[in-house]
Amino acid sequence: MSEPKRVVITGVGAVTPLGIGKEAFWEGLAAGKSGVSRLDDLIHLADIPVKIGACIREFDPLQFMDKKRARRLGRASQLALAATKLALEDGHIDLAQENRDRIGVVLGTGIGNIEVLTENYDIFLQRGPGRVSPFFVPMFMPNAVVGEISIEWGFRGPTYGTVSACASSNHAIGLAADAIRYGYADVMICGGTESAMHPLAFAGFDQMGALSRRNDAPEKASRPFDRDRDGFVMGEGAGILILESLEHARARGAHIYAELASIGMTADAGHITAPDEQGEGARKAMLMALERAGVRPEEVDYINAHGTATPLGDVSETRAIKRLFGEHAYRLAVSSTKSQIGHLLGAAGAVEAIATLMALERGLLPPTINLDNPDPECDLDYVPNRARPAKVRIALSNSFGFGGHNSAILLRKLV
Repeated sequence: MSEPKRVVITGVGAVTPLGIGKEAFWEGLAAGKSGVSRLDDLIHLADIPVKIGACIREFDPLQFMDKKRARRLGRASQLALAATKLALEDGHIDLAQENRDRIGVVLGTGIGNIEVLTENYDIFLQRGPGRVSPFFVPMFMPNAVVGEISIEWGFRGPTYGTVSACASSNHAIGLAADAIRYGYADVMICGGTESAMHPLAFAGFDQMGALSRRNDAPEKASRPFDRDRDGFVMGEGAGILILESLEHARARGAHIYAELASIGMTADAGHITAPDEQGEGARKAMLMALERAGVRPEEVDYINAHGTATPLGDVSETRAIKRLFGEHAYRLAVSSTKSQIGHLLGAAGAVEAIATLMALERGLLPPTINLDNPDPECDLDYVPNRARPAKVRIALSNSFGFGGHNSAILLRKLV
């Protein structure tokens, strides 16, 4: 068997609450902006205590597809197709020169096109089964977006979806990297998408006590690692990354953002929603990523944290970092971009991976905004409130999910 190939990232596409496209997204992060607002004008949340979220207000699917195509896609699929188009343009992939049998797609989503389900169920109840849309199943199924991307561009390589809550798109990225690493494909389109901005989703998460109710100050609501945090803020978005082997990328003269050196994946096997209090599964996922990449803990410069702003989650992740990195935990930088864009659920890992890539490339750490009163149990350097110039060579991006899923991807600048 031949040696595993090195995997690099050569294109990114971001559709986020801070803006559409990598530059708009990065400018918002670097400026410390918040994409959170009240949703009264968008979603009927009358009897639900939570009134805030991070919506992509300026998204127009007709800028990326025709009206007929848009009408037959759920919003999460629309966001993903838009992000894929942006990523292919950013990566300057000449599809006429590529073997599309060797291009695959792996995408994650935690919930998928929830509005398609609820709208068709209402039609079923009110107007009968004969009025349910014939497009209902292919619009709603969790792998719908993967199939749509494959069909849109004729990609016939390894193509499937991952569903592991908020770890979904990190898992997608890691598995896509393995397809390159072990020779199943030349190019992989990967990442995640989510748009659960629906009253039912808000009601469900709020009933769990997971969401912030800071309705009077939306921009201040997402407060990772802050003493006054009261839950996460729901967001929507899509992030797509183009992966290639280093050999393939250099042969076509591609711009290389960084090497995707490894992924660590573990399970808590404890509680369906609560993380392990000591962060043991998270610690093992980060350790696995380091060991697979041959990286020592003291070589890591930055961690893009899962950092949801839930009372237990932030402490658990902080403990995991301190247990793994020891004294170095106080020297490396950690930040949560969820403070600015909310929690994108199944898309979180992909969008945060893009933020981490940009930090490596631009030499600037995105801040954790709204960190005004640090929790005494969260005592690391979380890059509070303002972006900070820094030389970053090796970084981790963490994503953890309901079900006890833990994932950490390791990104490394090419030298």
